Amino acid sequence: MAKSMTEGRPFRLILQFALPLLIGNLLQQTYNIIDAAIVGRVLGADALAGVGSTSSVQFMVLGFCIGCCTGFGVPVAKCFGAGRPEKMKHYIFSAAVLTGMVAAVLTALCVLLCPWILRILSVSEELYGNAYRYLLVIFLGLPFTLLYNLLASVLRAVGDSRTPFVFLVVSAGLNIVLDLLCIVGFGWGCAGAAIATVASQAVSGILCLLFIYKRVELLHPGRENCRLEGDASKELLAMGLPMGFQFSITAVGSMVMQSANNSLGSVYVSGFTAALKIKQFTMCPFDAIASSVSVFCGQNLGAGNLKRIRQGVKEGAAMAVFYGIFAGLILIFTGRTLSALFVGREASEVLDAAAKYLRCLGYFFWSLGILNVVRLSVQGLGYAGRAVFAGAVEMIARSVVSLCFVGAFGYTAICFADQTAWVSACLYLIPVYLLCIRRTAKKLGRSF
Repeated sequence: MAKSMTEGRPFRLILQFALPLLIGNLLQQTYNIIDAAIVGRVLGADALAGVGSTSSVQFMVLGFCIGCCTGFGVPVAKCFGAGRPEKMKHYIFSAAVLTGMVAAVLTALCVLLCPWILRILSVSEELYGNAYRYLLVIFLGLPFTLLYNLLASVLRAVGDSRTPFVFLVVSAGLNIVLDLLCIVGFGWGCAGAAIATVASQAVSGILCLLFIYKRVELLHPGRENCRLEGDASKELLAMGLPMGFQFSITAVGSMVMQSANNSLGSVYVSGFTAALKIKQFTMCPFDAIASSVSVFCGQNLGAGNLKRIRQGVKEGAAMAVFYGIFAGLILIFTGRTLSALFVGREASEVLDAAAKYLRCLGYFFWSLGILNVVRLSVQGLGYAGRAVFAGAVEMIARSVVSLCFVGAFGYTAICFADQTAWVSACLYLIPVYLLCIRRTAKKLGRSF
């Protein structure tokens, strides 16, 4: 159900909104982990390396989809907070049309460029077949990814983070069943893991669509709203494309890092893949808190309440840092044990590589909490373009470490590339956030 975040204690509202998001994200990562665990255990370490060798480009493309849809939700949240339902419905229709266009163009380009992308990533001949089959199916499923993320973004914009979570529960359970069926039952290998993921994503998107159609009349555009106007499209694209490019630009650095790591051999590729799954799982609370703060900022911007925006950002950042310290300790002390979920204990070199990456990550994990909350706060205030440069800072930092230091320090340089990117982006974003708050205050006619 729709819920306003313009009244009540910010900490409680952010936490209540973030919890369903968190559980949903954890479930989504759980079925990604199950994908990797089944691939690694059933098909072997080389198959796991084949799937993992494409993780950075998946992050780039899927991140662009998620970023665009999240950006499209910002004007919706602003209109909802301002009490302008008719304008909100017009934005929803325009966002749906634009998302359809993005789906058509992006899917066609990614499918056609798939072999070239794998060559850019320096995927070895022994891993190429599994990597190509897995990535091609993921690309063909991009329309379903966009469908779910757009509808989830619209629901969250009006304060409903519970419904997308419920449908992710269904999707996660279905993915486990389909993984076993496609990989173990049908023997489809790595392609089977991708088919299971895409099919599960499609179900969650269709369920969101049916729920909105049957239960949420507030989000139904009328005939008078069903027209694509230039001003609305420009505003949506001005929010969506920068947020999408921000993820993609960040991922370019990850691709450079992935390519450098792929050149070190299959042991490090497998270890990095196992560690990456654990890293993505532990990052879920950051994403949930930051998304909650972003919606909070958008709704209160619409209501013109600058004081609540500042308070919400501070409390959200404190929440994320506290979690980052806790999660970092877990990564430092239990990384090797957690990595054994994906490869057998006899693969000691792979486990050692995974544990080293996670241990180095844990020392700086708190900085990722600051980065995510401040970045999405800047976006929620309507300054998506400034947040894009944070992605560029991350890309440059990862690329410099990967290109300049891997040759001399090997896998150790890979283990510190992410942290360098996070700290560098924080040093840029914090003063940018303060500047955006000052400009927002001027627009609202309030004192800083």
